[in-house]
This record gives sequence, structure tokens and C-alpha cells, in this order.
Amino acid sequence: MTSMFLKLLSVFLIVPLIELYLLIKIGGTIGALNTVLIILIAASLGAYMAKSQGFRVLHQIQEATSQGRMPGNELLHGLFVLIGSFALITPGILTDAIGFSMLIPQIREVYVRIAKEILRKKLENGQWQMGMYTNFR
Repeated sequence: MTSMFLKLLSVFLIVPLIELYLLIKIGGTIGALNTVLIILIAASLGAYMAKSQGFRVLHQIQEATSQGRMPGNELLHGLFVLIGSFALITPGILTDAIGFSMLIPQIREVYVRIAKEILRKKLENGQWQMGMYTNFR
């Protein structure tokens, strides 16, 4: 089995188990109805935040391109807004917390810095290569 397969398998097994555990614990403490209400409120607030942050990032991308510069930073912000939005669609406490964190610009900046550092290291180590290919066959 490949390393990527094991990582994906872990995510798709461990995250739902953690979510289920948290929902059962919280439901046992505050009640099932209150737990469902929290999830619905989080989804509604998350949808609003995702929309507003998505438009904000889109505006920043358009601004960067109109100034003639590559919107790399803005695209990474857009990626994390998208991932955060998907996390908020998934019902659960852990994924909601992760999703909300990606929709708050100041916290999202931390994710962007980490992603840039990972990309930089992969490029320096030769794990990824960037270049322009002029020979199209």
C-alpha cells in the first residue's frame, strides 16, 4: 500500500470516528436536540462566512491579476476557503472547528504560511518541479 493511500484511509476512518464520539458525548451532555441545533447553526453561519470570504478572495485575485502580478497567495487563500467550506458541509464538531478556522482570515494566513513552507521544501528537495514546457506533443 502506498503512503498516500494509508493517509487517506486514516483520514476517512479516524475523522468520522472522532466526530461520532464527540457528537455522542456532546449529545449526552446537552441533549440530542441542542446538539442538532448547534450543527444547524454552525452550517448556516459557515455558509454565510464561506460566501463572504469566497467573494473577498475572488476580489483579491481579480485585483492581483489586474495589477499584472501572479495571485499565488490569493489562490492559496481561495483553496483554504474552499477546504473550509467543505469541512463545514460535513456534519460534526471537529470538522466545523477546522472549517471555521479556515474561514477566519487571520487564522487562514497561518494555513497559507504552512502550505507555502511545505511547497518551498518540496521544490528545494526536488520532489516537485516547476517549469515551462515548450514541446507540446
